[in-house]
Amino acid sequence: MTRHEAKDVAMRIVIPVYPDIDLLDVCGSAEMFRWAGFTVDVVAADAGLVMFNNGFEFNVTNGLDTVTACDALWVPGGEPAALHTIMFGPDRRFQQFITAQAAEARYVCSVCEGALLAAHAGLLDGHNVTTHWAFIPYLLQNYPAIGVAPGHPRFVLDRDRLTGGGISSGLDEALYLISLLGGEALAADVQQTTQYYPDPPVSSKIPNIIQSPMPPVPAWQAGSDVRQNSRVIG
Repeated sequence: MTRHEAKDVAMRIVIPVYPDIDLLDVCGSAEMFRWAGFTVDVVAADAGLVMFNNGFEFNVTNGLDTVTACDALWVPGGEPAALHTIMFGPDRRFQQFITAQAAEARYVCSVCEGALLAAHAGLLDGHNVTTHWAFIPYLLQNYPAIGVAPGHPRFVLDRDRLTGGGISSGLDEALYLISLLGGEALAADVQQTTQYYPDPPVSSKIPNIIQSPMPPVPAWQAGSDVRQNSRVIG
């Protein structure tokens, strides 16, 4: 399948966003999906301007009030404080939406720290996943029902759960999702069109860390099942 043929297939990707979200987690993947001919629906708790964590703003026209069938739910990462607010704050709309939308999606995907949001909603239980290297300790400590893939892979597919590593990994992950939904030929076409042949001018290694930049779990949940308690909807 080519990207021209894919436009007739109308694959649909839903990306829920929130303030202080990572720019590349949203725009990088959305660009890949666009060249595949996929429909990308960006939604937010409150329609209107949403600010990325680098100060850029974008206008979101759709709220979280409608859940319909989609080919993939794509959960991006963001600033630790923003994640913490979504996970433990009083506004449960984002977590309720991704839980409901996941039930209507062929694939549930996260990129970067978005895995923490998916994990907190119970969407990754019983699956092997990855996330940004700096947040693996938090995932291991607080979500024991989830397996973390060794070796910091760019992305991990476990049945209908597709998770990506840090930020730029979302580009590789998006291409892989395109291949899952539209075939390898379509993904190769997108790779060529976007000239995505990474060859970074520097070389470094991912550090081993034991502490995450995430704020600590609130005292009222310390020592309890963080995921289970988080899913109580009041």
